[in-house]
Amino acid sequence: MGKILSINISAERGIEKTSVSKVQVLEGWGLEGDAHGGEWDRQVSLLPVEALEKVPAYKKEEVQHGGYTENFTITGIPLEELSAGKVLRLGDAEVIILCIGKEEYKEHGRPYIVSREGRFGRVVKGGKVKVGDNVTII
Repeated sequence: MGKILSINISAERGIEKTSVSKVQVLEGWGLEGDAHGGEWDRQVSLLPVEALEKVPAYKKEEVQHGGYTENFTITGIPLEELSAGKVLRLGDAEVIILCIGKEEYKEHGRPYIVSREGRFGRVVKGGKVKVGDNVTII
């Protein structure tokens, strides 16, 4: 079982996300108040902190101290278990992982690892989610 370490939203695309303590996740849309919500396959982004182990030494500080670009920072579930097709329960919400990484890799800051190891998906069940909630594969 994993845990939610942070929840992050932004009102506009292309800017750092702001941490919040709780959020309403909307079925078929994404996080309330987040500009990345919508009717598409990347409604929600998750970054397992375990993915930071894959960052090259020369990039670690830049990536770890960059601003949040993912909606949920999670820990406690092995990366290999967070594959496409898996459904995660985060608090009261459920998200299906549809892809890992992005088509185009980013080279700087937090997007360096999110574009390679972030999990992106669609909300299949809405609900309330708060920092510290459990994350489970269902």
